[in-house]
Amino acid sequence: MKAPEFCLPNQDETEICLRDLAGKWVILYFYPKDNTPGCTTEACDFTENLDWFEDEDAVILGVSPDSPKKHRNFIEKKDLKITLLSDENKDVIKAYGAWGIKKMYGKEYEGVIRSTFIINPEGEIVAEWKKVKVKGHVEAVKEKLKELKSANN
Repeated sequence: MKAPEFCLPNQDETEICLRDLAGKWVILYFYPKDNTPGCTTEACDFTENLDWFEDEDAVILGVSPDSPKKHRNFIEKKDLKITLLSDENKDVIKAYGAWGIKKMYGKEYEGVIRSTFIINPEGEIVAEWKKVKVKGHVEAVKEKLKELKSANN
């Protein structure tokens, strides 16, 4: 499936577009909110593994509805090395099906459904995880990327 095209501002308000990443593997992950426990763990796990992903010619992009300024604060506070994109209108979040009904303490509400996608160098979604559990997730993404790349060679 072709990955939905997007252009979003990063933490420095520089526009990042999917088309500019053609030829690279893209790990695109959607998360609810900066500086919350699960989102912090996930961002730190991706940061700790960034060298490995870069060695595999993969780019990691985290997306949430937070503003670029909130992303900058999150990056500085947690010493993150990954790129965070701001989707304040939630258009890209919705295009990837990462927005929907969630439940907490028995109440239903709409929000970001933690999701990760691997986009191949041709711009196709080749793997996806919905309703991600943070623990062990980055390892699962690494394993899948290795598998996809070896099948590609």
